[in-house]
Amino acid sequence: MTTLFAEAMPSSLVASTGMPPPFGTITLARGVGTGPTPLAAFDTALLDAGVANYNLICLSSVIPPGSVIERRRWHTPAQAWGQRLYCVLSQAREAQRGREVHAGIGWLHDPESGQGLFVELHDGSRSRLEHDLHATLDTMRRNRGMAGAPVHTEIASARCEQAPVCALVIAVYAAQAW
Repeated sequence: MTTLFAEAMPSSLVASTGMPPPFGTITLARGVGTGPTPLAAFDTALLDAGVANYNLICLSSVIPPGSVIERRRWHTPAQAWGQRLYCVLSQAREAQRGREVHAGIGWLHDPESGQGLFVELHDGSRSRLEHDLHATLDTMRRNRGMAGAPVHTEIASARCEQAPVCALVIAVYAAQAW
């Protein structure tokens, strides 16, 4: 079975350094799509983000220790068709002309330990989405004693002009073959 998960440090090294094993890179991508149906728009947005040919497995938003977050489009190798893609996904679809949708992921990330938290939300108002991402993460930070970790956000937006639209942001942890 092929995996893209980072190799863990030997347990003796983890024990001697007190550091968690490195997780690796989490890629943060966004996509926007249009299509004849909201589902077709979602598929086009997945293509735009580079993640269309995977089976998505959505995670609960905890960033493992040793993680590095990188904003970029995901690259899907041809041989990855149908593999599992572990991710945090925010997506919003709209079919009513003149309306906007905004999908966002916010996160806290401790650069020393590499651990953190993602939240995924969507809204018809970008400013309300931005507010809610910050408010949610502020509460989560207080609940976990993560003082000092700044809030980061990534938002994708789309406006329905003629055909249905979808906006999405996806944090990709790893792809894995069956």
